[in-house]
Amino acid sequence: MFKVMLIDDDESMRVLIEQIAHRGGYEFCCAGNGEEGLAMLRAERPDFLILDVMLPDINGFEICEIIRGEGRKVPIMFLTAKGDIVDKSIGFKAGADDYLVKPFLPEELLLRMNAHLRRRKREHGDDGDGGARERKGDVFRVGDLEIHLGKYDVRLRGNAVPLSSREIELLEVLASDAGSVFTRDQILEALWGSKEAADPNSITVMVRKIREKIEDDPSKPCYLNTVWRIGYKLADRV
Repeated sequence: MFKVMLIDDDESMRVLIEQIAHRGGYEFCCAGNGEEGLAMLRAERPDFLILDVMLPDINGFEICEIIRGEGRKVPIMFLTAKGDIVDKSIGFKAGADDYLVKPFLPEELLLRMNAHLRRRKREHGDDGDGGARERKGDVFRVGDLEIHLGKYDVRLRGNAVPLSSREIELLEVLASDAGSVFTRDQILEALWGSKEAADPNSITVMVRKIREKIEDDPSKPCYLNTVWRIGYKLADRV
């Protein structure tokens, strides 16, 4: 059974999300501040983490950076009352995979939770999806860029590129048919399991962050290209 963890100092929110997690058939654990949450995360090793931004000690962005700095791949969703794009950009830069703004519908949180955990199940090979497993060990190469499919390893000129797990997954989706255009809806479905499960703006933010790390000139990309009014594609040659 998958385990969902929440770090939030609001007791009513902890109660609500525990009910939602149990409704989805998941185990649940929670902490009320950052220090307690980091200790619990290391002990409980959850499959999905919901992280409030405004905490009494360490803010959620710093916690996310600490978790990613430790090499942990657990999917992280920020939960906050602050919905402006500046905060979202900071969150994705810190290594978050998703973002949900309060107040939210319980059904929306459960939908997103299910999507993330379905992806985690496929990655661990628990659903017998042989097609996904056969891709492990494959390497997509174009120019100086290498994407080691299924290994969360992207390299530029032989050096590891510091991408979040979700950013790497976006590149893997595009690399599955390099040169072809993927719409935003197709990318959302591939990453979250449903086009309604995430904010389409999250794709724009991720593409920008990826370009900053893999392109010599992010304003004139040669690897990750935009097809105006349609979507994005990964170059099959440069």
